[in-house]
Amino acid sequence: MKEQFNERLYEKRTKIIAAFLVAAFIGLFNETALNMAFVELGRDFGKETSTIQWLTTGYLLTLGVLVPISSLLMQKYTTRQLFTASLLFSITGTLIAALSPVFELLFVGRVVQAIGTAIILPLMTQVVLMVYPISKRGAAMGKIGLVIVFAPAIGPTIAGFLLADLTWHYIFWVCIPFLVIALIMGIKFIENVSETRPVKFHIPSIILSTIAFGGIVYGFSVSGSLGTFNDKEVLLTVGAGVAALIIFCVMQLKMKQPMLNLRVFQYPMFVLGLIIVMTVMLIILSTMVMLPIYLQNVLLLSTVVAGLVLLPGGVINAFMSVVSGNLFDRFGPRGMVPAGLALAIAALAVLRTIDADTSAYLIVGLHIILFIGISLVMMPASTNGLNQLPPALYPDGSAVMNTLQQVAGAIGTAIAVTIMSITVANATREQGVEAAGQAAINGIQNAITFGLILAVIGFIASLFLKNVRKEQEQ
Repeated sequence: MKEQFNERLYEKRTKIIAAFLVAAFIGLFNETALNMAFVELGRDFGKETSTIQWLTTGYLLTLGVLVPISSLLMQKYTTRQLFTASLLFSITGTLIAALSPVFELLFVGRVVQAIGTAIILPLMTQVVLMVYPISKRGAAMGKIGLVIVFAPAIGPTIAGFLLADLTWHYIFWVCIPFLVIALIMGIKFIENVSETRPVKFHIPSIILSTIAFGGIVYGFSVSGSLGTFNDKEVLLTVGAGVAALIIFCVMQLKMKQPMLNLRVFQYPMFVLGLIIVMTVMLIILSTMVMLPIYLQNVLLLSTVVAGLVLLPGGVINAFMSVVSGNLFDRFGPRGMVPAGLALAIAALAVLRTIDADTSAYLIVGLHIILFIGISLVMMPASTNGLNQLPPALYPDGSAVMNTLQQVAGAIGTAIAVTIMSITVANATREQGVEAAGQAAINGIQNAITFGLILAVIGFIASLFLKNVRKEQEQ
């Protein structure tokens, strides 16, 4: 009976994964799409940019808080129940945001949207691990990699086109048909891929997890708004988050039924893959927040043209993510991941020299090289790590991987903005307001240098990768 069930799942897996990919794409698209509308939103609501930034910060903060709980949800509820709940949250949140007459209601809509995304991301990873054999996971995870990197990358481009002729409301309106299609596909095709069991929600663990990830993301996000790391609010919230994380980890190790099984960290390739993936997410989102600022404020390009400059890299990355999945199934991660990080290092090394005279065509080329490199890293590193886990730990592994990806992305964005803000503030204080233009360029260069350092760290870590599938076959 179980073999017949698995055969049926294998036959339907393309349709099952398609529903997840559409839903996850819209969720991750919403992470960055609204960034292009900050000026218009500030004007409409009469708010400062630092306040408007909370529309993105609140989204990422919700992901950081809720994704860790997903492991528990995936054990307690069926795949169909969680998928349906996720889409209903996403659709409701998007409607609230699209119809919002005031900033506060728009913020609520963003949080409700993020609840849906927080459920769908780890659930999608678990489903892929369950319905694809290890020999074919690379191609499937390549499609997930396409969504995880391409959706945030293409967000500003699509938003730029919409804002040229329409209001920011349409960033949300265009999402609703796709979410409804995904919901219909899910109801029709998705089956329950794992067995549920009665689990208790351990309230102290949930509270500690919320304080830990919420505190860390909030603290770094505030540093971006304040333009400094050395602030009481930043230090207190990050410190409280780290302290809560330590207590949370100790508690989980002592529990018979932990909320998040930290045994996943006993598997070295999972840990190494996690480190590399977090490094790449820091690079992606720190770069994706700096380049639009550079293109619009330094090169003085319109939102449409700035979006077009970033479009080729996103499109090629989408294609390469699928290609890299197939390459991973054939060759494993050992050659791909270091090669990808070497390309990222080369692109970032040149990007850190950009100034007011840099050609937009050079930015296009460097952006393409960077995202080709990233496509060779993300999926192979994460899939190889997850492959080392036993099936019982798939929910925990996917929850940990997705949680720390989102936390790393939020921190990367905040650190990049803070580095730029500190550079501008120091130059203005020492040389006056007339130095602000060059200081902004220097700030962007310094923020990209931060990404370059991370890429070098990731490259060194990638040299220790081993092909888990090859070891298992032996």
